[in-house]
Amino acid sequence: MALPSQTQVLIIGAGAAGLMCAAAAGQRGRAVVVIDHANKVGKKILMSGGGRCNFTNMDVLPKNYLSDNSHFCKSALARYTQWDFIALVQKHQIPYHEKKLGQLFCDNKAQDILSMLLDECAQAGADIYTLCDIEQVIALAESDLPMRYKVKASQGTIYCESLVVATGGLSIPTMGATGVGYELAEQFGLPLKARTAGLVPFTLSPAQLAIFSPCVGNALDVSVSCETAYGQMSFAEAMLFTHRGLSGPAMLQISSYWQPGKELSINLLPQINLVDFLTEQQQVRPKTLLTTIMGELLTKNIAQCFCDHWAEQWSGNRPINQYTPKEVQMIAEHFHEWRIMPAGTEGYRTAEVTLGGVDTNQLSSKTMEAKTQAGLFFIGEVVDVTGHLGGFNFQWAWASGVAAGTYV
Repeated sequence: MALPSQTQVLIIGAGAAGLMCAAAAGQRGRAVVVIDHANKVGKKILMSGGGRCNFTNMDVLPKNYLSDNSHFCKSALARYTQWDFIALVQKHQIPYHEKKLGQLFCDNKAQDILSMLLDECAQAGADIYTLCDIEQVIALAESDLPMRYKVKASQGTIYCESLVVATGGLSIPTMGATGVGYELAEQFGLPLKARTAGLVPFTLSPAQLAIFSPCVGNALDVSVSCETAYGQMSFAEAMLFTHRGLSGPAMLQISSYWQPGKELSINLLPQINLVDFLTEQQQVRPKTLLTTIMGELLTKNIAQCFCDHWAEQWSGNRPINQYTPKEVQMIAEHFHEWRIMPAGTEGYRTAEVTLGGVDTNQLSSKTMEAKTQAGLFFIGEVVDVTGHLGGFNFQWAWASGVAAGTYV
């Protein structure tokens, strides 16, 4: 189906931010057209949260976001809060639950959230076109007002008053991620912050993988920390050993802050004081082997693997009563502060988000409009605002989408 010749608002990208913006703008009576190069809209919504969509978080704060301009996200998040989105979910009678750490998920499936957004767009009169590739964007002269942009696409040429870029980042290219939003920013002179994969599993070297291969498939709750440009960052959640390296929520969280060449410090037993525990065990179960005791705290595979790996440090695996206080201290220090240098990350292939993007200093925090290019807006992941794991990136999509949608 060919595009109309003109519209008031043209949104490039039919993901979370784009659809939210379309609904908000359409509800104001604006004529809205949304175009997307994919064959289906909202693919990342459908795959998120294991197919149940972690659509927001009960505790959204600016500190849950990374940006070179830490203040930028505050305005939009304050004006469209998690409670506003929860009210929308309840209005559509979508059952949901809190999983942990304030994370809200659909009881049924992520399609419920996508259907809700599409219903909102339909009620607001927004038209959506898929399989529509952008070929050229041209800024028009003042004499063409109110039309500001001419967009040539695979389904025709369309003129618009406001152009909203909601193209997402580079993460998960199999879902159709492209860099077109960044190209448009550069075309109109907006600088970009360096982009890297965020919320992504770590890879280990072949030598490291050989050492920790017995742990593959095992998970445990840890506390992980590293030195960053923001100071010491740490997260306490689950870690999973994989065939490629280290994954799980704790690793994904810290990956957004980690810099190549830096070590991770991982507390494998953050919930106990291991010195006190092992000292107690020396009295209670003096003949029990160290690996047996550690296997009860961790998993059998993890305990055996790490005890074997560090065996030379405390002269092998012996009954617990045969270790000196100094050796007990050493054992505890190793398990409480496992230091490891990742080889890298799995990159955009599996990353949940893209760090960096359009420089927020060039955008209005109130409207998301480019300060130097009237009628051009950037929202969602394409902007240099990245949330932690746990529904924060969706909340940024909703909030930034509404911020632009109430102004375009």
